[in-house]
Amino acid sequence: MANQTGKMLFICYSDEIKDGMSIYVSSNCSPIKALKYEPAGHSFNDAALKLVGFCKEEEVVSDEKVKEQIHVSSTDYSSSSKGKKKSKENQQDHYALLGLGHLRYLATEDQIKKSYRETALRFHPDKQAALILAEETEAARQALKDETENRFKAIQEAYELLTDPVKRRIYDSTDEFDDEIPTDCSPRDFFKVFGPAFTRNGRWSVTQPPLLLGDDSTPIKDVDKFYDFWYSFKSWREFPQEEEHDLDHAETRDERRWMERQNAKMSEKARKDDYARIRSLVDNAYKKDPRIQRRKEQLKAEKLMKKEAKLNAKKQQEEEAARLVEEQKRIKEEEDKKAAEAASNQKKAREKEKKLLRKERTRLRTLSAPVLSLQPFNLTEAGIETLCASLDMEQLKSLCDRVEGKEGTERAQLIKESLNSDITADNLKPPNGSSTVIPTPTRMNGNVSSEKKKPWGKEEIELLRKGIQKYPKGTSRRWEVISEYIGTNRSVEEILKATKTVLLQKPDDSKSFDSFLEKRKPTPSIASPLSARDETEAPPVIAAASKESSASESANNNSQEAAAAADEVVTGDQDVWSAVQAQALIQALKTFPKDANQRWERVAAAVPGKNVNQCKKKLTSMKENFRSKKV
Repeated sequence: MANQTGKMLFICYSDEIKDGMSIYVSSNCSPIKALKYEPAGHSFNDAALKLVGFCKEEEVVSDEKVKEQIHVSSTDYSSSSKGKKKSKENQQDHYALLGLGHLRYLATEDQIKKSYRETALRFHPDKQAALILAEETEAARQALKDETENRFKAIQEAYELLTDPVKRRIYDSTDEFDDEIPTDCSPRDFFKVFGPAFTRNGRWSVTQPPLLLGDDSTPIKDVDKFYDFWYSFKSWREFPQEEEHDLDHAETRDERRWMERQNAKMSEKARKDDYARIRSLVDNAYKKDPRIQRRKEQLKAEKLMKKEAKLNAKKQQEEEAARLVEEQKRIKEEEDKKAAEAASNQKKAREKEKKLLRKERTRLRTLSAPVLSLQPFNLTEAGIETLCASLDMEQLKSLCDRVEGKEGTERAQLIKESLNSDITADNLKPPNGSSTVIPTPTRMNGNVSSEKKKPWGKEEIELLRKGIQKYPKGTSRRWEVISEYIGTNRSVEEILKATKTVLLQKPDDSKSFDSFLEKRKPTPSIASPLSARDETEAPPVIAAASKESSASESANNNSQEAAAAADEVVTGDQDVWSAVQAQALIQALKTFPKDANQRWERVAAAVPGKNVNQCKKKLTSMKENFRSKKV
């Protein structure tokens, strides 16, 4: 027990320490050889403080704990290399040796150096000399000495390994790790289940610090970054435990290379499996993530809204198009109805006019019946009918009004005068074939007006035919539209009359051939390759033939006998073929094959001064000459 009085520290030993035996005190010098001795110096002070309970438990490392942390001696341990395989049971815990078991892979280089200095100073063999000398037997002292040295060597090897980045990465890869991944959980426990899994696997990430899962309030952009990071995850984890072959056991260089290739294949397979494990973890989390599910629901709802809006817009367009069609149909029906009413009114007016005309004609016949027997006037029923047919309703009404107030000879005289005036008008009409049109009185809106009728030309008739085909029956205001299509200011009455008269006329056969010649396209002329040949280079035979042919043409104008004689002369001279004509024939036969249209006409046109028969005869003679030479 230690008591402090003033500036002096008095140390008293209990009976457990003394045990009634002599106490030997020594300094830091070499220990005194004695069977029983006590630690001195710093070791004595540390031992004394430990016994009285003044040292902190965190700073005290018992020998038993250190022994438990050391699994193998330094003789069995060798530095980790890629070519050697060691069982996990025989591998010592380097972090625990340096007092960094609570940090492990998170320990920094400064922390490792600091812990090494403290541990090496504490477990240095020189510091353990007192404990070694305290053993009773020589064997026990030697065993404790060997154990102390092995422990110190293990601490040094642990420091060397943990300060080497490559060796430390291999050692951290073989450290104990939970490879299990969660597969299913409830939505409320998602972050509790998957959060630690991502934190645990984040130690293997090349990029540090790794992105964490977050919570339910994490923005969706950060969530996307998190999953992008983990879907492109890159690991630094090594798999030396998967290597089957120990490179130190290779007898030759080739065997060593083969072992390296086999180990590399096994490590690569293990690395692919680990990537697949990380990918399955990310996939499971992505499927169960409530934030992703909410976004999917929002996107689905937005997509559904866009689809509904698109369908509504399309429906509105269809309804608008249907409305326009109905509107156009209604307008067309109204126009057709108005046109039908107008046509019906016109028809009624014509029927009424015809009825009044029949009434006036019957009235004229009735008034003229009593005076038909009067001989001086020579009135007949045929004359009365002619008069009824020639006069219109107003004229008939005016005549009947005048005749009705008369009796006997006066009535007959008026009828006779009207009949004579009608005959005179008929005699003034032009004969058939003349284009002169005598103006006839017409009634328009109750007024009588004279108008010259314009004859129909060929162009108007063609336009009328095309207009009738272009605007068939059922077209609204058909005849007005056809009148505008013709464009010659023809009235509807003239067009209706022309459809019954002009369009029904048969074409004149005498002018059919002339119209055919006008419409026929000119036939393409085939230019002969020798047509541009200079006349001065022509052989004398061809020149003579051309002169004789020109002479025969001039003689043909004078008499038929001279033409026949000239033809005989030309025919006799045309049997002679020059080299130029023969060459032209051969070239034409090559140019126009057998399947060509109008072959011989083209060939004859290409050969100057020869016709079709002469070309055929020349070809036959050329074949015979070729066969005779071949024989």
